[in-house]
Amino acid sequence: MRAAKAPGNPEWHIDVADEEQLTAVADWLAGWLAAGDMLTLSGELGAGKTTLARALVRQLTGDPALEVPSPTFTLMQTYDGKAFPIVHADLFRIHDPSELSEIGWDDADDGALVVVEWPERAGANLAEHRLDITITGDSAKGPEFRRIRLFGHGRFAARLARARLFERLFADAGFTGATRVHMQGDASSRSFERLLAADGRSAILMIMPPRATAPIVRYGKPYGEIARLAPDIRAFDAMDHGLLNLGLSAPKIYAMDVATGTAILEDLGSEPVTNADGPIIERYQVALDVLAQLHGRPLPTTVPLPDGGDYAIPPFDYQAMLIEVELLADWYAPHCAKIVLPASACAAFADAWRKVLSGHEAWPKTWALRDFHSPNLIWLEHRDGLARIGLVDFQDAVLTHPAYDVVSLAQDARLDVSDANEMKLLGHYAKARRQADSEFDLNGFLRAYAILGTQRNTKLLGIFARLDKRDRKPAYLAHLPRIRHYLRKNLAHVALEPVRNWYETHLPSVLTEG
Repeated sequence: MRAAKAPGNPEWHIDVADEEQLTAVADWLAGWLAAGDMLTLSGELGAGKTTLARALVRQLTGDPALEVPSPTFTLMQTYDGKAFPIVHADLFRIHDPSELSEIGWDDADDGALVVVEWPERAGANLAEHRLDITITGDSAKGPEFRRIRLFGHGRFAARLARARLFERLFADAGFTGATRVHMQGDASSRSFERLLAADGRSAILMIMPPRATAPIVRYGKPYGEIARLAPDIRAFDAMDHGLLNLGLSAPKIYAMDVATGTAILEDLGSEPVTNADGPIIERYQVALDVLAQLHGRPLPTTVPLPDGGDYAIPPFDYQAMLIEVELLADWYAPHCAKIVLPASACAAFADAWRKVLSGHEAWPKTWALRDFHSPNLIWLEHRDGLARIGLVDFQDAVLTHPAYDVVSLAQDARLDVSDANEMKLLGHYAKARRQADSEFDLNGFLRAYAILGTQRNTKLLGIFARLDKRDRKPAYLAHLPRIRHYLRKNLAHVALEPVRNWYETHLPSVLTEG
């Protein structure tokens, strides 16, 4: 099958040499059509309209031997698809669009995919958002040659463009015709699918759309820009290659489209660094060895982009840290603690953080991958040394103190890390750092660990409350008791006294057990 592409155009021509390739087009369509869609089929008698419709129905019902006759006399035939009904209509015997109401046309698209042959007989009764397919032959190219013209109307134009993009990326990555299997996403806007090729190979389809336009909240900037969140997939691309160049196990990028934030990545598997009992300490220790190697060497503040230019890793500055902890007042306090904090309390909170973070500019700086915890780490048993830790989340990397990623792991937000195991992990990291640098400042590290642990866990209280209240994801509330426990431990450090006093005064419930 050869496709002629014209980016930005709602029209697409696909040339097929025989019926087998025509059936392959139907199989491809079945992968992205949905309930409520309308697909029209136009062409002369014998062009292949019914052949394509039959192949589509068989694919969607999962029955390759299903009898799918042309509904020339019945006008409409309904099939039970695996995910939704399919209505196959043949309007050849319709002489006037007014006749459609007699055959139940008005209700045909109620939760079903409607496939229409001879759509011109429907007049103005076709859906505004639809995919038109016209099939024509060319005897000079063979008796079975067909040119298929696809044209997207309304919202279908963008959907068709997206489908074309996927086909191009799949071809570039060597995964044409792969089966797509949905994967559970993370708390970000990214989504994932596993691609399974017929020969047993697999890859990951990642969609990381560019950050949407958001309201200005401060300094003339939206929240994401202040918090130093990646604006688009180029950040992932740059950090991915930076980590690979250091010999670490980030996924190779097989194909990518920057404009849509779509990439096909190496599949690192799904073996976790945890089990039913919690952290597998030996695997966590290897992850800390990865961090120790990163933190014990000079790292650049800019990373080359594979297509030219440089990506500047942003600093995790005071403005970024402050706007993250303010999520506590915006979401956790009113939604979980049932307290609306007055403006004076919010101002006191900011002032307490200014005192705690005084001098943070002088901290040693390194790459902080930012969400370095169990859901984003994959165990690669077949690899050696540090390469046994697969890294998949680093697009929001910033420059800050080495303690940030260490506390992200040792105070894992998604599962309990006991106090004893946390101390064991900290000891392992400190030993690795001291072996590389006898002047490693453990006390300074532990001070930053407490500060950044407080900052991160305060942020997480706000984010998880927001995920429940705004995004209807209540599962994250189950993590709040654990996060409050981590927060209480960090607040016990003398460096956190101003923030601890604020909690005691304005939000004491955070400091209680449970």
